[in-house]
Amino acid sequence: MHPQRRTIIDIQLVELEEPYHKAYTASEDDWELYSRIAPQGYSLGAYIGTSLIGVVIAEEVKWNNTVLIWHFQVAEDYRRMSVGRQLMEELVRLAEGNGIRAINLETQNTNVNAIRFYRKCGFEIEGIDLSYYTNDDVSDGEVAIFMKRKIKIRATGQGLK
Repeated sequence: MHPQRRTIIDIQLVELEEPYHKAYTASEDDWELYSRIAPQGYSLGAYIGTSLIGVVIAEEVKWNNTVLIWHFQVAEDYRRMSVGRQLMEELVRLAEGNGIRAINLETQNTNVNAIRFYRKCGFEIEGIDLSYYTNDDVSDGEVAIFMKRKIKIRATGQGLK
């Protein structure tokens, strides 16, 4: 690597002055993707009665034997009540049972609560993309953080440690 092009990144998890809130509305393309990947069995919902209070939408990626989380959300009134942890534990259980080697996801550096949650669930930061959303991500103050939870593959004995 050319020494003048080297980038050093120091990641510090700090509280924001105001809580991070980002509204997201699924597009038609999103709904098409979700309906295509849901039958794979890695998309789960948490319900109280008939009310959906939490969801994980995830896709098996066969070429690298992983599961990719596309969407993870718990209704605001049900956060910090183990709903998210239970969804994630069930996703990990399904992945383990199918010999999946890792679960991947993407979040934003500004979403401190999500990063903390994922770390508590065994995920580690594996990458950063400084222009994933736009060419101005760094100056805009929001960059992509890629996290992964490696899974021991028990069925074949060829697990990762």
